[in-house]
Amino acid sequence: MPLRTLETWPHGATLLDAEYTRFALWAPDAFYVGVEFDDGTSLPLLPQADGWFVLKTRCPPGTRYRYNIDGELSVPDPASRAQAGDLDQPSIVVDPLAYQWQHTAWQGRPWHEAVIYELHVGLLGGYAGVETQLARLAALGVTAIELMPLAQFPGDRNWGYDGVLPYAPHASYGTPEQLKHLIDTAHGHGIAVILDVVYNHFGPDGNYLHRYAKSFFREDQHTPWGAAIDFRRREVRDFFIDSALMWVLEYRFDGLRLDAVHAIEDPDFLQELAQKVRQQVDPARHVWLTVENEHNQASLLQQGFDAQWNDDGHNALHVLLTGETDAYYEDYAEQPTEQLARCLSQGFVFQGHTTRHGTPRGEPSGHLPPSAFVLFLQNHDQIGNRAFGERLHQLTSPEAMAAATALLLLSPMIPMLFMGDEFAADAPFLFFTSHHGELADLVREGRRNEFAAFSAFADEHKREQIPDPNAQGTFDDSRPDLTDNTQNSMLGLYQQLLSLRHREITPRLPAAQALGAEVLADHAVSARWRLGDGSQLQIRLNLSARPVAYHPSPEARVLFESAPQQGNELTAYSALVTLTSPTGERP
Repeated sequence: MPLRTLETWPHGATLLDAEYTRFALWAPDAFYVGVEFDDGTSLPLLPQADGWFVLKTRCPPGTRYRYNIDGELSVPDPASRAQAGDLDQPSIVVDPLAYQWQHTAWQGRPWHEAVIYELHVGLLGGYAGVETQLARLAALGVTAIELMPLAQFPGDRNWGYDGVLPYAPHASYGTPEQLKHLIDTAHGHGIAVILDVVYNHFGPDGNYLHRYAKSFFREDQHTPWGAAIDFRRREVRDFFIDSALMWVLEYRFDGLRLDAVHAIEDPDFLQELAQKVRQQVDPARHVWLTVENEHNQASLLQQGFDAQWNDDGHNALHVLLTGETDAYYEDYAEQPTEQLARCLSQGFVFQGHTTRHGTPRGEPSGHLPPSAFVLFLQNHDQIGNRAFGERLHQLTSPEAMAAATALLLLSPMIPMLFMGDEFAADAPFLFFTSHHGELADLVREGRRNEFAAFSAFADEHKREQIPDPNAQGTFDDSRPDLTDNTQNSMLGLYQQLLSLRHREITPRLPAAQALGAEVLADHAVSARWRLGDGSQLQIRLNLSARPVAYHPSPEARVLFESAPQQGNELTAYSALVTLTSPTGERP
């Protein structure tokens, strides 16, 4: 893999001391680059080798600036550490050492302790709003929050996957210091903080790299978002690797989740990123690296990454719980029970198996530990990709939901829930943006056309009812009610199951391995795992409307049953979780 050279400058504005800043922009297609300050002054950056423009000048923290390209175009710094507002506002010179950390002894948590809560910062009221939820989440049993992407995007409402400045936490959520305060406060509650980062593309609005650094992209390969990013180039690799290191080292995030790495055409970039993070982080710190990867590359999970979001597990469970088989659920329509059993015993469902498109997908994963897979019943994609953002509890019975939740929270895989799951929140999670003009029209129509493959939206008039992503009401409707209502039955279930997990499962998770799974009947499976202390965990799950026969284990201790069992039959829509000690006695 290419090594970083002395001629490669750190991207962006680097504060050298209390008075001086170095500005560096890689602009191989520009003839002139200047830095423009808010006081009206402008200074030229000096051309260097390999397309770099660099200037060291007197410039204190807080200074606002833009780059001028060829005397024609003023642009934000692509490595801006903060914006004074939207993308049309100046970038800001940031002092990375200004924040005084309170919980300096925090070293993170081991991965096997992870119980992840995914959330959208904007919907919860910015960084300060998220802080108000931390004590409640810690008491619930959540050990990590995962923030949807924060990189500056156009406007003030967005899922975050349209970011264009991957070093700048979004201005409408708060300042860099407020983000650090959120992370610091979370650490005080024993909660790790993960950041979702998007290194596979830039958003469609506000990215000017094509004007002065065309080499950032490769036109011979395209992704769903346009020309692929050219990770073969050292300057491009460093741009994203330094972003990752900034979040982990400067902001003290406890982990990163890399979005859609299947759209990154150079897999050794991912290995180098993981290697650099592992090398530069204090060995005593626990830092988690996870991926979203449609290619199901089990090999990547042995090359510096801890786990992958297991869409296979979600999709099989969703078909069993709802009966929906449109679009990508079609791959799980014929044998969802068998596929769930494969997931519980081997990790991925697709391990080279042929998809509905007639192409093989995935790699064998049975050799990986259960903790290499993040399991979920819902996440931002799986709710928000629905036309009306319905949540799972609105699509299935309470009994089935309780049984599936027991599997989620008591299996040895790493559980993740989405904000509001614990209350069975009624608010939808809709797709929202704040684009304007022609782009807003394109996004609205594109969103509606996405659902043409779903039978319920074959009629064009039905698709027109899908909420407009750019409407303020679409965003407002997506705010979940997170009022701490102790009478909420779903909340009581989450409290009970997470207490069980932390007491009975988590201490035994290191060195856990799957022992296999079997189909008990249609919509019913039984899975077993040997835990690190030699005990055996067994989960029997029946998502059918009929009782299902099973063979009880007299020596097993019942940890949880979502409904009373009758003799040797699993009750309809129920889960039975048992634990057997290494000696065969009740543990």
